[in-house]
Amino acid sequence: MSKRNIFNHDVVSRFIVGTVGMPGERAFFIQVESVIGFTTVAVEKSQVSALSVRLRELITQVRRNKLASLDELEIAALVDNEALNFPIDEEFTAGVMAIAWDVDSQRVSVEIQAVADGEFTELLGDDEVSEIEDPPDLLRFNLRLFQARGFCDRADLIVASGRTACPFCGLPIDSNGHLCPRSNGYRR
Repeated sequence: MSKRNIFNHDVVSRFIVGTVGMPGERAFFIQVESVIGFTTVAVEKSQVSALSVRLRELITQVRRNKLASLDELEIAALVDNEALNFPIDEEFTAGVMAIAWDVDSQRVSVEIQAVADGEFTELLGDDEVSEIEDPPDLLRFNLRLFQARGFCDRADLIVASGRTACPFCGLPIDSNGHLCPRSNGYRR
């Protein structure tokens, strides 16, 4: 049995998403940085978008249910517009992601598990890993609400900065146009 690599970042100084490449050919990466260094994980554009939506929903629920102190809720979003840390050496490609609010620490807990061979469609607990021959790697970290809001703001901008959508079919338009199914194969 092999050991599972777990990248733990308790106090996060940076939690960002960034891309490498031109629109239509971009690779998306999430980076988490703390005093122990930084960890880079490759993600899909749809995962970035979904993570942003879910984090915003979690923040809304925390505010609505008064689960965080007013001091924590009132800190303005911190948008980190700096570039990704280089060299970009991804530890793994993200598969399953989980977020939760920890009332005791007043932090958002995030876990990102590596893509596995289709066997694991749920996040594996620490006790389940001992029975698996090649367990997927895991990135685990905690962040404050203002960091989560800043990540969401940056993620939304990065996702939206891709190729424009065709007004007729919604598919992305390349610099050369595209064959629109709604125009009987004519190039738009």
